[in-house]
Parts: sequence; structure tokens; C-alpha cells
Amino acid sequence: MAVAIVHTRALAGVHAPGVTVEVHVAGGLPGIHVVGLPDTEVRESRDRVRAALQNAKFDVPPRKVTVNLAPADLPKESGRYDLPIALGILAATGQIPAHEFERYEFAGELALTGELRPVRGALAMALSVHREGRAFVLPEHSAREAALVDEATVYGARHLIDVCEHLAARDALPVACAPPPTIGVATLDLVDVRGQAQAKRALEVAAAGGHSLLLAGPPGSGKSMLAQRLPGLLPPLAAAESLEVASIASVAGRFLPETWGQRPFRSPHHTASAAALVGGGGDPRPGEVSLAHHGVLFLDELPEWDRRVLEGLREPLESGVIHISRAARHATFPAQFQLVAAMNPCPCGWQGDASARCLCTGEQVRRYRSRVSGPLLDRIDLRLDVRAVSMADLAAPSNADRAESSAAVRERVAAARARQHARQRKANARLGPAEIALHCAVDAPTQALLGKAMERLAFTARGYHRVLKVARTIADLDGAVTIAPLHVAEALGYRGGDARSG
Repeated sequence: MAVAIVHTRALAGVHAPGVTVEVHVAGGLPGIHVVGLPDTEVRESRDRVRAALQNAKFDVPPRKVTVNLAPADLPKESGRYDLPIALGILAATGQIPAHEFERYEFAGELALTGELRPVRGALAMALSVHREGRAFVLPEHSAREAALVDEATVYGARHLIDVCEHLAARDALPVACAPPPTIGVATLDLVDVRGQAQAKRALEVAAAGGHSLLLAGPPGSGKSMLAQRLPGLLPPLAAAESLEVASIASVAGRFLPETWGQRPFRSPHHTASAAALVGGGGDPRPGEVSLAHHGVLFLDELPEWDRRVLEGLREPLESGVIHISRAARHATFPAQFQLVAAMNPCPCGWQGDASARCLCTGEQVRRYRSRVSGPLLDRIDLRLDVRAVSMADLAAPSNADRAESSAAVRERVAAARARQHARQRKANARLGPAEIALHCAVDAPTQALLGKAMERLAFTARGYHRVLKVARTIADLDGAVTIAPLHVAEALGYRGGDARSG
């Protein structure tokens, strides 16, 4: 046949729109011409495909080969089109049968020897292929990743010849199997943190309601230790959530089978760019806020971050998604993460310490704290001063303070999350204004307490709503149906404070 049609997938954010590879062989100057908005990697597929066909002992037609990647207005990138292009050429020249193409979709990069190399986004593509009711043929390594999609039919191949033998019904490809679930490594436990009872309580509240948290304190007070233990307090991911997390990692080319089902913990350095944090690039890819989806994003040394980079957190903190727009590309990535940030109280870090070693002036402290904008601080639910650990706590035996394990706290967190799910189908941190009015109603004495606090602490409307959401979480931890003044008082204690003021 002179024309062959092969199905494959592109990547657009976390979605995988279909691409039809049309191959036409006709008279003219010999060569392979790729059209349909290909980028450099796709244009270079001409040379990879030609060499792979020759080394696999197939005939390269001494005629003009036109490859159209449709739709023409969708940008095409990466080497995943090598395999469908090669198969299209072979079918168009009659070297392999084409009647089975409608049942399959193909993706894979070709080595010059004809071997298949892994491609990113296999899991995201497999989701779309499965919805179309087709089987998916991928390089062997990528196929194991794609096989995590329940009930999807995925075949893994090592070489171009293996795919051709399968299509010719001579030697069937093996059906790929998902990697077996691994026994997760022991998470960091809360019992390792000495003292800091108030900070541990704040961590429990943050975990129970999905709230963001800012820890301010001197060096060595345990801020990073506390943040690293938050994932161990969160309930396990649901199957759909695990798939979302894995799909984002797959699109970024960072998926590891051993992390399946685990909540991500991302801790980028403060020198990270805006594109690294929120995503971007000419071909938009997910940033740290999306790689932390359904997990924890930890930003240490918060005032040391570029202020313009931090301002990019405003949208995902409010909406749970991030929109990236470029001249020719637009992408939307999920970003429902829990933000945990840490900062020192002053540039040297020792303001308020009993040693009186801090020599920072008032103006230096003001400038240091003002690096974090007020609007960003207003979006952080819990803000807590973390004091230095006393020598008595450090020297005491490990069980002297009767600290609870992460497992014990996680049980209470899971019970609180179950109450929220039964009541409103989402965590308290994700409640909108109308839902707050419905689920966070308070009685007259509690409302009076809130009014006085709002006047004295100059809360914004957003700050008022966030106090109510935190109070609702504290009530859920207590198993209370209604929010009591005691719950509001504790929530107010997590809002404001000198070391956390912007």
C-alpha cells in the first residue's frame, strides 16, 4: 500500500491527545520528510528511523517518503514517534501487514540498531489509550510503567523486529506486568523529635486538614525534622490519587516504580527558578508544586527564595492547579500540595535566643521578614514559632517525654479525614466560602471571640476563613460535631505572632 496510518500519542500537560501518523510513499527524490509541527527531536527521527530500518535488515525505499503527524496544529516533541514512523514506512512499502494497526497504538524511541528506548509519559499515554479501547505497544521498560493502569493491555518490546513479528502473527509480544508493590521504607518517625510538643500538635492539625504550615525558629530547633515527618502522618493514597501522582512523575520523566502509592515529599533548594518551582519551559513540564501533588512541598529558608518565585505559589495554594501559558503552548497541571515552609526569625537566626548572640538591627530584621510578601503569608493556615530544644529534652532518654509515634498520630489524622470526607468529600483546607458558611458555622459566643480577634489582629477576610477551617479541623480531631470556643482559641494561636509577621 502507498499510504499507512499508525496511531500514537502526544503529551500536553498531563493529558495525552491522540496523534495519527500518516506515511505516504511516492516517486520523487529519495528521503524522509516529516510534517505536522515537529520539533527538532522529531525531525531528527528521519535519521534514526533510516538507520534502524537498515540495521534491522529491512528495505529503505529509494523514493520520497512523506510523514504527516496529525493534527497539524498540535506541537510534536520527543523521540516517541520513531516507532510509529518506522512501522508506517514498513506497512506503506508492504514489508509488514497493516490490517492490525487499528487495534494498537505505538510509542518508542529507536536506537540506530533498531532497539527500543524508554519514553517519558508512558503512564499518562496508557490512560488515554485504554479509554480508546486499544492495546499499547511500548519499549519494555516503559511498558512496565504503563501496565500500572488497571485492565489496560500493554505489550513490551525490546527491538523493532519484535514488534514486526508480533504484527505478522509470528511471535507474539509478552503482555507487560506492573512491577510488584514494594515494601515501603520505614518513614521518619515523630518520636525522633525531642520536645517541641506544640510544633508536633501543629503538625498533626496540618495533616488532619491538609493545611499549609510555616515554622519560624532558630537553627537546630527541628524545623526540617518536623517537616520531613509530615508525610508519615498522612493517610495512604487512594488508588486514583496514586495514579494521578504517578502520571505527573511520568510526564516529568521521574517516575520510579518503587514510589508507587507513596505520598511525594519535595524539597527544592532556595535557588530554584520559577519554572523549576511552578513548571514551565517551551514544552511545559510540571514543576515542584505539581510533583508534590497529594504530598508535601517543603521550602526551607523561605526568605532566601527569590520573591518573584514565591509569588508563583499564590495560585496553586488557592486553586490546587497551576496554569502555564506560552506563545504556542498551554498546559494545566494539578497542584494540590501541602506547603510546609521554614524560616529563621532574623538574618543570623538567633533573635530571642537566651545566649543574646543576635546582633541584627531592627531594620535588618524588618527587611529580612519582608522578603516574604503579606499576601503569601496570608495564604498559610498555620504559623508557629519553634523554640530551641532545651538541654533537658536532648539529654533525656528517648521515651522520657512519652512522645507518640507517627503511626499513633496517623490514626487520629485518618479518623479526622474520614469525618471530613463523609461530611464534604474533601479536606477542610479545600473548602470554599459557601462551604465554610455551611460546615464551619459557630455559635454567638464563638463568633464574638472571633470578632475580637479579627479586630485586634487585623485579619483579612481570607485570614478569617482560614481560622475557621483550622478550627473545623481541630474539632474533627476531637470528634466534635460543632466548633467550640476552645477549638477557635487554638486555631487563633496558630495565626499571627511576632516572628512570623511580614
